[in-house]
Amino acid sequence: MENIKIEAKSKSIQARLKPILWSKNIKNLDSENDKIYIIHQVLSYGSIEDIKILLDIYTINEIRNVFINFPKKIYSRPIFLFLKDFLLMINLKLDESSYVKSFFKSVK
Repeated sequence: MENIKIEAKSKSIQARLKPILWSKNIKNLDSENDKIYIIHQVLSYGSIEDIKILLDIYTINEIRNVFINFPKKIYSRPIFLFLKDFLLMINLKLDESSYVKSFFKSVK
C-alpha cells in the first residue's frame, strides 16, 4: 500500500482529513503503518464524504478487518451501531465496551 502523501491526489486527501487526524502530524502519516489510527479516526469523527475518501485508500475488507480486530474505545454508541450494522455490515457479536466510550461514571 502506498504512503498517502505520495499519491498525486494525496494533498487534497491530506487537507480534507487533517482535522480528523489531529493527533498526529499528517505529513508523517503512512497509509500502511498508521492504518489502524487512520481508519478509526475517520470512522469515528469523519463525515460520509471522509469515509468515501477512506474507501479510496483502503478496501472495505481492510476497514472491516481493522474495525473487528483492532477495536478502539472512541465511538459513541449510535455511531458504533451504525458502523457495525449498516456501513460495514458486520454480523458478528462485538464487545461493545471495547468500542463505546462512556461519558458517565457510575456514582456509588
